[in-house]
Order: sequence, then C-alpha cells, then structure tokens
Amino acid sequence: MFTVFVIFSSLTATAATLQELIDQTPEGALVPLVPGVYYGPVVINHSIILDGQNKVTIDGQGKESVIRITADGVTLQNLTITGSGKSHDQVHAGISVTSSHNIIQNNIIHHTLFGIDLKESNENKVIGNDISSFQEDLGLRGDGIRAWASNNNIFRKNSIHDSRDMIIWYSDGNLIEYNKGWNNRYSLHFMYTGANTVRFNNYWDSAVGIFMMYSHDSVLSHNYIRHAIGTTGMGIGMKEVDNMRLVENRIVYCSTGIYLDQSPFDPLNFNVLLGNTIAYNTQGVVFHSTLKQNVFKGNQFIGNLTPIAVHSNGTAKDNIWEANYWSEYEGFDRDKNGFGDSPFTNIVYLDQLWMDKPWLQFYFASPVLSIMNLLAKLAPISEPKLLMSDAKPIFSSGDQLRLSAEIMGYVPPVLDEDDLDEDWDEDEKD
Repeated sequence: MFTVFVIFSSLTATAATLQELIDQTPEGALVPLVPGVYYGPVVINHSIILDGQNKVTIDGQGKESVIRITADGVTLQNLTITGSGKSHDQVHAGISVTSSHNIIQNNIIHHTLFGIDLKESNENKVIGNDISSFQEDLGLRGDGIRAWASNNNIFRKNSIHDSRDMIIWYSDGNLIEYNKGWNNRYSLHFMYTGANTVRFNNYWDSAVGIFMMYSHDSVLSHNYIRHAIGTTGMGIGMKEVDNMRLVENRIVYCSTGIYLDQSPFDPLNFNVLLGNTIAYNTQGVVFHSTLKQNVFKGNQFIGNLTPIAVHSNGTAKDNIWEANYWSEYEGFDRDKNGFGDSPFTNIVYLDQLWMDKPWLQFYFASPVLSIMNLLAKLAPISEPKLLMSDAKPIFSSGDQLRLSAEIMGYVPPVLDEDDLDEDWDEDEKD
C-alpha cells in the first residue's frame, strides 16, 4: 500500500484525470484517490482496486455509463457514482460490467439510468450498494440491477429503490440474499433462469415483489413481501415455472399474495409451497386457470379477503392441499390432535363472479351482494363450485409449529401481527 502511494504521490485529482490514474495504476494495485469529485466516463481494463473511502464522487456528466469494467478481478468500493447517460437502448448505467470475478461493494449509485448492469459476467460479488434511478415515471426508469447471461453471482445486502426492476435474464446459479427493495415496479424479476436461490430479502411498496417467468429449479425462502398493491399488485408471481420451492416466505397486505399461471409448465414437474404465511391480502392465492401439481403444505392463510381464486371458470382441487391453517375454517377439533375434524373446503357461489370480472370486487361485501351471496348459499339456483379442499387442516395457528415439524419435517413461521410493520432484521437467521 505504501509503495503504491509513493509511486503515485505526484498524481492528484488536479494533476491527472481519473482515466489517467486508472491507466497508470499497476495490475492489482490501489488507485491513488484524494477526496473530491472525479469525472467520467471511465473504462477499467485491468485488475485494480478503486476505493473512494466514502469521500470520492465519480460523475459521468450525463455521458454513457459512468464506469465500464472490462477486466476480471476489479474491486470497486466506497464510492458515490452519479450522472450516467439516459439511453435505454445502450443501457447507460452507473457501473457496466462485462467481466468476471469482480467485487462491487458499499457504493452509492444514484441519478443513473441503470444502476449495475452485468452482461455475460460470472462469479461477481455485488454487496451493500445503495441504488436508485432518475426521478422519472416508473416505466422510464432503468433497472437497479440488471444481469444478462450472468451466472453464479452473489447479490447481498443491496438496497434498490426508486428504480424499475432488479432483473435476472438467462442466468443460473445466482444467490440473492438480504437485499431490500422499495418504490420499484418489480423488486425482483426473473426471465428464463434456473437454479437461483432467493432468501431473506425484504421487499415493500412495489407493484410486484418477486415475479418468475419461464424459470425452473429455484428456491425462494424466508423473504418478507408487503404492500404490493394496485390492480396488478402481487407478492410472488409465477408464469410457466417448474420445480420451484417456496419455503417460509411472509406475504402480507398485497392485492394478490401468490399468482400462478401455467405453473408447473412441464406435466412431469411439481411446485412446492411449504410453511408460507399469506395474510391480509385481497386474494391469497390466484390461479390463472385450472392447474395441478402444486403442493401446498403447512402454510398459513390468515385474514385474506378471498383465500383462493381461480380464473377462467376453473378449479384448484387437482393440487395437493395438506395441513394448512385457514383462518376461515369453521370446524372443530374434538379429539384435540391439532387438526380439524372435517376438511376445509372453499366453495364459491355468487362470489365466483368477481374472479373473472375484477371490477365487481369494488362491490365486495356491499349489502346487496352480501345478501345475494347468502341467498345463493341457502337456496342455490345453480350448482356451487368446489375450488379446493384441505382434508387435514391445522386447527390453530399456534399448533402449526409443532404439527408441521412432526408431519413435514420443517418448522413454518408463526405470524406475529406486531412484526408486520417492522423492518426486516437482515441478520435474522433460521
């Protein structure tokens, strides 16, 4: 470290441009920066360490991407990065990466179109960055993090807000954990991906928490998603996904808790949802149409306006429902074994109308519709539809920890209403 500063002691922010400092720094050495503002755009084409020590700003002056990393093994940390260009076609970003084995950590990236853009970049570590886009309409912002054909990266403890999406395209084996996202469109969006792990993330106040499209073999566990509201708001959405595992996620106060569209897509695959808490949503789980081979075990459905909804005049009865807790359950547990004596069934009468006509939800629980629905139950003029049946519902949410551990070998979470509005403890472990 001392040798590096001796060699470059004559180079300062006024004596050399940032690009000159980068070009003259030897392979693997620390670029000698003094506190202040440096100007980009710059290109890093050999392995160096750029450490701003939280005292350096790099301003791209509205031109292109502020920093482009084309070499492997670069470390970029403790910088404020601002002022990218505004071209969506050219993906102007705060940091553009087309290499591997880099470390990008503890940077503030704001007033850039895209935050961090990775193209065919593998085994990078993106940790502890605070990322936001320009103050534009939601669809005109860039993505906070964008990974295209980039595998086995680690995205940890980043805060992504006031951006469009964090999007993972054609990328496998990534670890996404302990991140926070708010005021985005999709806090996390997958397209054509496989074997990604998403855990302990906290997403709120975005249109969609997590949406997975054309993906397979991934695990979503211990995520906390809330306040995904609006006409298209949903906590977790899945379209044509196979062999997914949703384990112990908390999804609360969303328009739709979990949305399933042609999932699983492969008739030989299953999706498994274990120990999730789906609470106080307008609709708990929504099926785009009649689906099968989704396994729901040990989940808690609490206070959802509609626990299960199926569009296209379909049903959800061909899926596997076992040992879930339903706050709407009206049965008894006379033998005190923790399970209801009778199945939980979700039967729809007149209320099936608003499953395919969302505008009718405006009148949900109005006196007229409530009376009509009651009359339909007392004297149905048409045969009611069975949406699903849980043959062995857990009787009390307080028993769910013990019973789920006994029958399924895992421990689902117990919803604590006092925790719903608290920030996620990013260091909380299972």
